[in-house]
Amino acid sequence: MMPDDLPVEEAGAPKRPRGRPRKTVDERDDGNRRHELLGAAAQLFRRKGFAATTTRDIAAAAGMQSGSPFYHFKSKDALLFAVMEQGMHAALARQQAAFGVPGYATLPPAEQLRALVHAHFAVLLGPGNDFVPVMLYEWRSLNVRQRKVLAKLIADYEALWMPVLTALHASGQLKAPVGLARLLMLGALNWSVQWFDARKGASIEELGNAAVSLFLKES
Repeated sequence: MMPDDLPVEEAGAPKRPRGRPRKTVDERDDGNRRHELLGAAAQLFRRKGFAATTTRDIAAAAGMQSGSPFYHFKSKDALLFAVMEQGMHAALARQQAAFGVPGYATLPPAEQLRALVHAHFAVLLGPGNDFVPVMLYEWRSLNVRQRKVLAKLIADYEALWMPVLTALHASGQLKAPVGLARLLMLGALNWSVQWFDARKGASIEELGNAAVSLFLKES
C-alpha cells in the first residue's frame, strides 16, 4: 500500500518507464557500500551498544542517506547478524591461512599453537576488528536461527585448534583435558578485547608469546 499523501501524476504527464527503477548510487555500488555499512555498524555497536545505535547513526557514519541501509539490510537486527557472520567468516579465513604458511606442518606442536594464538590475536585486536566485542556484548540480541548459524561457524573455528591441542596433550606439554583446555584458552584470549591497549607498550606478538608461555608446560 502507498501513503495517501503522495502526489498523483497529472494527466498528460510523461509516463514512467516500466520495469525496475534506475538504481541509485548506493545500489550501483552495492558491494562496497555494504562493506562500509558493516564496518560502520560494527564500530557503533561496539562503542554505543546495539540498542542505543540507530540506523540513522549507521548511515551517517557510512556517509549515506538515512534510508540507504534498508536497501542492503532489512532491519537493524539483520545488520547486527551480518556484522557477526562476516566477522566469523573473516576469522575462519585468517586462521586457515595460518595453516598454509610454508613450514607450518613441520613445526613442533608448541610452535603451531603459537602461530594459532598470534592469528587469533590478530582477529581480536587488529585494526577494524570490532565484531568479536560485538558478539560478546550483543549475543542475546540475536534470534534463535541467527544464533544457530553463528554457533556452527564458531564450532568450525574452534575445531581448527583440536589437532594441535591433542598433540600437545599427548606430549605432556598440555596437562588439562583437550576440550577443557580449548574452552579456557579461547575464553582467556577473547577477553583481551576488554583490556588490551596497544598504547601501553605490548605488541600483539608479545601478547601471543606471553599467552603461550602461560598455557604450556615447559619442556
